[in-house]
Formats: sequence, C-alpha cells, structure tokens
Amino acid sequence: MDRKASARWEGGLKDGKGTVSTESGVLDAKYSFSKRFEDEKGTNPEELIGAAHASCFSMALSMILGEKGYTADAIETSAKVTLSQSDAGFDISKIHLDVVAEINGADEAAFQEAAETAKANCPVSKVLNADISMTAKLKG
Repeated sequence: MDRKASARWEGGLKDGKGTVSTESGVLDAKYSFSKRFEDEKGTNPEELIGAAHASCFSMALSMILGEKGYTADAIETSAKVTLSQSDAGFDISKIHLDVVAEINGADEAAFQEAAETAKANCPVSKVLNADISMTAKLKG
C-alpha cells in the first residue's frame, strides 16, 4: 500500500512560497517561512506531522482496545510537535500526544496499557525519531 503527497517550493527560504498536496485531493495547502517560523496563518510541516501522528495514534488505540474487547465512544488526540534549533540545525525534538478517551467499561490500567502500546507501535510513531511523550485520560 503506497500513499503519495507532494510539495513544490518557489524562491528563496525567507521570501519563497510553497504548496503541499495529497494524492487524494483532501489537502491542497500553501506554506512558507512565515507560516512555519512566525505567526502567519497557514500550515507547515510540523503541523502536518502532528496531524498524521494524532490520527495514526487514535486508530492504533482503537485497534488495540478492540483486541481487548473494548470499543471507544470517542478518542480525541492532539499532538504538540516541537521544532528545536541546535548547532546541527533544526530538528523535531519532541512530540507530546494528549489523549482523552471515552470507553464504556474500560478500567484505567487497561486503558493506560493500550495507550502506551499504541504510542510505541502506531506506524507514525515508529517512523519518527523524536522523544514522544503522552498524557492519556479516561473519561468516566
């Protein structure tokens, strides 16, 4: 199974502009230096990675819960992606997943175990070489 996305950049780093899109057509967005490093509205690579990680994690958690006999009423995941600068340049140094789930009949221990397994094993977690932390809350 292959999925495709593409990006086009025109111009210099600070004065240039780019577009990013997905094969499905769901995403067709503009990005730029000011959208990434300043406060201009628009998307940027870190935001897109965060969206990919949050959605991948939520699906993985749903699968793991299902294997334990639970079905989530809702799993809400947000990802905070930290872009840091060091002597070696910029890198994504951390991702924090904030998870709130509503799962009828689940106990805290089973939920935490499932959340940790999903954090370690969702495909996006596996591809990222960042310190990935998480806060997981079970409603109810």
